Amino acid sequence: MKLSEFKFDLPANLIANYPAENRDESRLMVVNRQTKAIEHRVFKEIIDYFEDGDVMVMNNTKVFPARLYGNKEKTGAKIEVFLLRELNREARLWDVLVDPARKIRVGNKLYFGDGDLVAEVIDNTTSRGRTIRFLYDGTAEDFYQSIEALGETPLPKIIKRKVEPEDRDRYQTIFAEHKGAVAAPTAGLHFTKQVVRRLEIKGVRLTPITMHVGLGTFRPVDVEDLTKHKMDSENFIVPEATADQVNQALDNKHKVCAIGTTSLRTLESSVSANGRLKPNQGWTDRFIFPPYEFKITDALVTNFHLPESTLYMMACAFGGYEFMQHCYQVAIQEKYQFFTYGDAMLIL
Repeated sequence: MKLSEFKFDLPANLIANYPAENRDESRLMVVNRQTKAIEHRVFKEIIDYFEDGDVMVMNNTKVFPARLYGNKEKTGAKIEVFLLRELNREARLWDVLVDPARKIRVGNKLYFGDGDLVAEVIDNTTSRGRTIRFLYDGTAEDFYQSIEALGETPLPKIIKRKVEPEDRDRYQTIFAEHKGAVAAPTAGLHFTKQVVRRLEIKGVRLTPITMHVGLGTFRPVDVEDLTKHKMDSENFIVPEATADQVNQALDNKHKVCAIGTTSLRTLESSVSANGRLKPNQGWTDRFIFPPYEFKITDALVTNFHLPESTLYMMACAFGGYEFMQHCYQVAIQEKYQFFTYGDAMLIL
């Protein structure tokens, strides 16, 4: 398929700048691929669509405050550094994006806070990408506490407002456990402890994978021929207990529901030759777009995504291209909220 086939007009006022007041009171569009039925519900009513023996797979990655503001040595020029991934824990080496890129060169020292944290630029990786080394003598724990204290919640730039203290909690799912993501797995943001408890009482099992969401999630596709687009690799783990629970559900013909596109990509990156989920860990750059045959998952919870995004393409691969186009037009007519802090869709 071609990039232009995933274009649609999205009014700017439908991109949510704030989350729903209560996580589980976002709107939920429930769509059925077989019957083509569309229902308009509230997220906490998701429990009506699952039963004893079904399994939901969620992402337990934790977002860290990846955006740092600081100054260049000598000139004091203001800079922004976005931490992408840790390359070497002992050496405190990180892959980062910098802004303004033209002013930040190899050898420059960067200061954060009142000089509490200092980094040196040691390599150029892309036009905006750099490798930096933090010059820090304390323990690893103290270093990460400094990042926590100085860093800002990495809300996507398309959200047109300043980051607020509440975002530190709201841009984190209740499942967040393993730190490493620079963007939240947004489908999980709608879950509350109450919804989870009611699912568990029904006999629905929630089981984790870990995928550390990278900025590649938001990287625009800039080629018309989708087979030429390269996804950034993201680190994932499928624990043995999760593989066992998913395979048991598959064997017993129960639903396996991926909570979010990150869970979906992880599951599809870890399929055995006989169509079962295998315990695994590593990196995946799998790019899913229509047509695609899913091996593990038969239901998906996902947010409403932006035009021409890889996330919208994945939703179209799962829900069916023409049906998803129709559902998105309905969502726009019904004024559903889109993107990170927006509403949810359940595809059955």
